[in-house]
Amino acid sequence: MTGGDAAGRGLTGNGSTGEERLRRLLGSEETAWLVERARQRLERGRPLTGTVTLGTASAAQRRAAELLLGRRAGTGTSLSVSLEEVDRVLRTSGAAPGGLHEAVVRLRGPLRDLAGEREASASAWRAAFGNLDAATAARPELTGWRAWLESTGLVRRLVPDPAQARHLLDQLAGVVARLPSPGLPIGRLAAQIAGDAHALDEGRPLGTLALSAAKALTGRAYPGEGGADARRAAWAAVGVHLDDLSSLVLCLGLPGDDRTPTGRMLAAARAAGEPCVLTLRQLRRHDGPLPSAGLVRICENPVVVAAAADELGPSCPPLVCGGGRPSAAVWRLLDLLSEGGGRFVYHGDFDWGGVAIAAAVHDRYGFEPWRFDTAAYEAAASQTVASQAGLTERPCPTPWDPALAEAMARRAVRVEEELVLPVLLSDLSSGLNDRGTR
Repeated sequence: MTGGDAAGRGLTGNGSTGEERLRRLLGSEETAWLVERARQRLERGRPLTGTVTLGTASAAQRRAAELLLGRRAGTGTSLSVSLEEVDRVLRTSGAAPGGLHEAVVRLRGPLRDLAGEREASASAWRAAFGNLDAATAARPELTGWRAWLESTGLVRRLVPDPAQARHLLDQLAGVVARLPSPGLPIGRLAAQIAGDAHALDEGRPLGTLALSAAKALTGRAYPGEGGADARRAAWAAVGVHLDDLSSLVLCLGLPGDDRTPTGRMLAAARAAGEPCVLTLRQLRRHDGPLPSAGLVRICENPVVVAAAADELGPSCPPLVCGGGRPSAAVWRLLDLLSEGGGRFVYHGDFDWGGVAIAAAVHDRYGFEPWRFDTAAYEAAASQTVASQAGLTERPCPTPWDPALAEAMARRAVRVEEELVLPVLLSDLSSGLNDRGTR
């Protein structure tokens, strides 16, 4: 007779019920670790086979194991127990005819299906992201951002429940579908998408996620820099303004008049040969188109405006700076100039971000390239030092000159606007013809 058989005989001959016998064998505090190990295996879908070990066992835990098994449980600090042996003891003693599996359920209650729970949770989260994934599927510039959301677990930290997260992510999909959206106040966007004018405020879950999407659309780091100025700039880059005073546009040499406050500001700045900064508030309040400016030069970087003011002063022809991604104020000024009969020529950085900005301007107004075509790129790229950074972003089409995108993809050389500043100033000094070339 084995020790386990002797233990079972001793515990079945005293009139105890099966429940009492089970409690005596496995229901004590000293055997709780063993039951817990068995429960964990069952809930993870693993068989009750092999040995489990308690690293540091007390004398009481060792005596409980010996009572259960009907034999000495070894020496030393650790305690190892065979799950098959426990199962056999429980069956033969009558404490749990169904073995260890039955004993665990009786002692700890129904088992969880952890694998099933994980699959159900994964399915719920896939459904939660469904509309957002559909909104980003055709927008390759958001592919990295979507993967970042998944890898960082940001959504799950903001809203742990997938049902609640689905509502939030559906709203986020609505915001993404509207970006970029030139000239839209953030409160109006929030109200239209979420029914709450403050849903995109700083610190709100939708505001946090939507801001990261805005950064992704403009090539910024998704966590990015903090602070009110960085947040304002990120939103402005996709055409959403936080208020009418924070959205600005820089210009030089635009004609003014005596009819409106904005017209008088432009006239005074032109006469002085100084750059002028206009707010969205001023441009929104301006009544009617601006005085006809004829051919208007558009550049991407403020350094061009500063250099033109230094060298040309009052003689500089009309020049508007997009400042990277055009803000709501930039779009509004260009609208007013276009309504007044203005025509545009454009120059920007020869990189894919600069091309994307130019494409947005071209799509809205059309323009002639100002040394922003294939010939100008080939010439500038040939003079660029080898250490100049290459083109690493995703290529973009150049509808004003389709061959330009092909040349940039082939040469993969980045040419910033500052590197061709002398020739741009020469153009401004001597004038441009209608096609934006000298």
